[in-house]
Amino acid sequence: MRYAGLALAFVSSWCFAFSGPMAKYLITAGLAPIEAVWTRMAGAGLLLVAVLAVVRPQALRIPRSRLPFFGLYAVMAVAGVQSLYFVAITRLPVGVALLLEFMAPVMVVAWVRLVRKVRLARAAYVGAVVAVAGLAIVVEAWQGLRLDALGLLLGLLAGACCAGYFLMNDSFGDDVNPLGLIAWGMAGAALVLIPFAQPWNIPWEAFTVTATPEGGRTLPVLAAYLWMVLVATVVAYILGVNAVRRLSAAVGATVASLEVIGGAVVAWALVGETLGGFQIVGGLIVLSGALLAQTATATPAHPAAEPDLEARAVGATAPTA
Repeated sequence: MRYAGLALAFVSSWCFAFSGPMAKYLITAGLAPIEAVWTRMAGAGLLLVAVLAVVRPQALRIPRSRLPFFGLYAVMAVAGVQSLYFVAITRLPVGVALLLEFMAPVMVVAWVRLVRKVRLARAAYVGAVVAVAGLAIVVEAWQGLRLDALGLLLGLLAGACCAGYFLMNDSFGDDVNPLGLIAWGMAGAALVLIPFAQPWNIPWEAFTVTATPEGGRTLPVLAAYLWMVLVATVVAYILGVNAVRRLSAAVGATVASLEVIGGAVVAWALVGETLGGFQIVGGLIVLSGALLAQTATATPAHPAAEPDLEARAVGATAPTA
């Protein structure tokens, strides 16, 4: 169970890594960043809802008592992460905004310990901090030391929404189907973002051309979009939710920070962004933090105290989805 969860988290992070590079093709073709985000959410949501309506309609049923949970998931765990990050990068260097968003592992660990009152293994704490330190090196955060106060707040809010994504995936019960949650979350996020994306103004003809980001490879924009929807969204979210269900929010969030490393590698391969020494060293540190955090799934720090919560926190008996 533990190794299956780690494998799912690892593959999920690499699937998510394609989202940024593929979005660059849409932006190069003429879409604004928020328009690219909206087409991603709308495409993935419509696809999942349509497929589930045919092959597993019961997955789309939402218990009335769970409507607030589904609404919060769409607004915070999906739309909030995407939109707040894209607004933050208009006021902050991209690297700093990305680092703030991926403060999520530390936020998750703090929430689990201080709010849920669950004592995690020491490796979970150390791994989260090491991963964030590695990310700071990857994005060379020291180059953006002059911070905009509002941008800083928006970046931290994006991180809080990202932490909420992991915590909500870790907390829902058997009355919620994970596939239905993802489908309605995507569709709901697209609905929430309509006033900001204004899809009636999107240059839809951009999907009929090819695009070449500066220094990158030439790809059909439609192919890049379909890859972003199918792999970087649908597959990534499905694997990510199942990974957290098998591990825990704390460990899953730390392993997910590998997305930044994967994104750098994919960007190097597709859009010509180079990997420098800081990226390589920082990537190794992030990987070390993720590997250290996964050891928290092996042995609880205090097995005698609140055994059910303890086992849940370290993913020892997390239900499969």
